[in-house]
Amino acid sequence: MTKGKVLVIDDEDIVRTSCSRALTPEGYEVKMARNGFDGLRMIEEEEFDLVLTDLKMPDMDGIEVLGKIKEEWPGIEVIIITGYQTVDTAVKAIKLGAFDYIEKPFTPDALVSAVRNAFEQKKR
Repeated sequence: MTKGKVLVIDDEDIVRTSCSRALTPEGYEVKMARNGFDGLRMIEEEEFDLVLTDLKMPDMDGIEVLGKIKEEWPGIEVIIITGYQTVDTAVKAIKLGAFDYIEKPFTPDALVSAVRNAFEQKKR
């Protein structure tokens, strides 16, 4: 039985792959999208519990993705992945409804821990 469905939206193959490698053995079903548009289209077509989205992506950034998800699917938790950690951006993301943020490069343990916390929060 799966612990939940996670969508990883990131323009870097290595990030998507490392998220999948860390989360799949923990029992999460992981799907991947290369950009915000593809990710949002996937959310329209199937249900997800959690979205991990990169902050800096071409065309549509993580803040836009977060805003759209919180507007249309408020039950989905969002964790922002960022290589450009600034306090302002993190605060903005949290104010807009992000559950958490993770800095690149992240360890598999840090990722699994953040995802686990988000799922525990959803249960409350």
